[in-house]
Amino acid sequence: MPEPTHAQSYTEGPIDKPLIGKTIGEFFDEIVSKCEDNEALVSKHQQQRFTYAQLKRKVDELAISLLGFGVERGDRVGIWSPNNTEWVLTQFATAKIGAILVNINPAYRVSELEYALNQSGVSLLITARQFKTSDYHSMIYELAPEMRRLPVEVGENEIRAPHVPELRRVVTLGSPQAPAAPGMISWDDFLEVGTKRCTGGDLKERQASLGFRDPINIQYTSGTTGFPKGATLTHHGILNNGYFSGEEMKFTHHDRLCIPIPFYHCFGMVLGNLACVTHGATMILPSDAFSADTVLTTVQEERCTALHGVPTMFIAELEHPDFKKFNLSSLRTGIMAGSPCPVEVMKRVISEMGISEITICYGMTETSPVSFQTRIGDSLGLRVSTVGRAHHHVEAKIIDHLTGNTLPHGTAGELCVRGYLVMQKYWNNPDATREAIDPDGWMHTGDLAVMQPNGYVNIVGRTKDMISRGGEKVFPREVEDFLYTHPKISDVQVIGVPSRKYGEEVMAWIKLKPGATATSEELKEFCKGKIAYFKIPSYFKFVDSFPMTVTGKIQKFRMREVSTKELGLEEVGAIKTA
Repeated sequence: MPEPTHAQSYTEGPIDKPLIGKTIGEFFDEIVSKCEDNEALVSKHQQQRFTYAQLKRKVDELAISLLGFGVERGDRVGIWSPNNTEWVLTQFATAKIGAILVNINPAYRVSELEYALNQSGVSLLITARQFKTSDYHSMIYELAPEMRRLPVEVGENEIRAPHVPELRRVVTLGSPQAPAAPGMISWDDFLEVGTKRCTGGDLKERQASLGFRDPINIQYTSGTTGFPKGATLTHHGILNNGYFSGEEMKFTHHDRLCIPIPFYHCFGMVLGNLACVTHGATMILPSDAFSADTVLTTVQEERCTALHGVPTMFIAELEHPDFKKFNLSSLRTGIMAGSPCPVEVMKRVISEMGISEITICYGMTETSPVSFQTRIGDSLGLRVSTVGRAHHHVEAKIIDHLTGNTLPHGTAGELCVRGYLVMQKYWNNPDATREAIDPDGWMHTGDLAVMQPNGYVNIVGRTKDMISRGGEKVFPREVEDFLYTHPKISDVQVIGVPSRKYGEEVMAWIKLKPGATATSEELKEFCKGKIAYFKIPSYFKFVDSFPMTVTGKIQKFRMREVSTKELGLEEVGAIKTA
């Protein structure tokens, strides 16, 4: 594949700051030595607070317990839980002993849990008892009914269950007063028993044996087709990505970050936890599940200087009925990411929430996750309408995904990135790995983007989401950004639906602001003369919410399925084309 020229869509991020060549455990211990009295973690819903010195003691206690129960370097330790203190402890304890943390989506059901446990080969699972309407214990027993016959709270007994053949132990979170769970060991007993078997010396010996390029984390992508793939990330990838994301927000040990994003995703555990820890800043957990009221209350009470969220979260906060009563004056920065960030929402976050130094990030799980980020010093126009420039030590280019040729500036094509941040592989899936990462090390994102001569990038959609209407290419993001300017619209998502005449037609799902009413005819009239005729949606659907993942990513494939059925277009959609 020919290398791009300077006139083409190729860029490289700054290299003035060196990459961190240490393991997460090494770097964590160094930060603690510098910031031991600074507040490290606040869990509002658990009413817990820890300084960095206290957090290290808790992390080391868990790490020693894991060693005591025989967890080896490279063993997979699963965590199935909403955000809490124990999640943070597990993240750093597993890193310290070289175990690979497997993040399991809190929304998973039995079949998905079974797949994740078996595909990654989890031997020890740390689990909450329940979350929202999900009874985790019941689902685990459904997979491994043999556990019910094991003694309660006894660490010597290993699980032997045909449906999850690699699983040996389940550690359950919850208060000591909670009912005992047959075949599982409580968190407190796990710590008590494990720390009697090993010492701090054993932990130091294990830490010293690790390398910063070792795999440390498996995160399952929320695949739209087929089974999820386990992106395998390293100390090097996620530690540096967290550090440089924090650098772009100008984090210091004085910053206090409100993290309503789930930890099971890179946004939460890397851009949240690792961005904080690499700068001695404070991680603040408002609750175990997102609530606009709780987030706003937490920002006010804890004097948070930074706030993360996906666009839907910021929209919910802005539309809280008592929004203007909250004191958010402490806010300075944060990250909006996870899905395309509407220009109008960014403007409101800056003007109404007062987050003057908010940044936009773009990335994917496979890239640890951030590859592009806006800079605090960027103009308002760049900060609200692009995803910024390439991150430190990251190369990026935009190609024709059919030919592989690098495209000129201003031309939409597939975004590819290369550098320290690219995942090691998809766990136990060499075919999918080869499809995603080419022989030159470029990660093919599947996202459509346009690069400006100054290196700033606009994401215009997914290659699979681009709408082809009668030969005209329509990028959903462009139509969404226009519709956001309508005074009655709170949120909008644009998709393509089958059309016998044009191949595809444009459809918009609309969420109106509280108390507002509108009609399809009204919105079509709003579009006329302002955007090209072929971009004007032929169909509108008014909704209260959109189908999305637990991290707030919109599931457009679900929207297409629902709309195709509701519009009676199944037969048209089944027509095969060349």
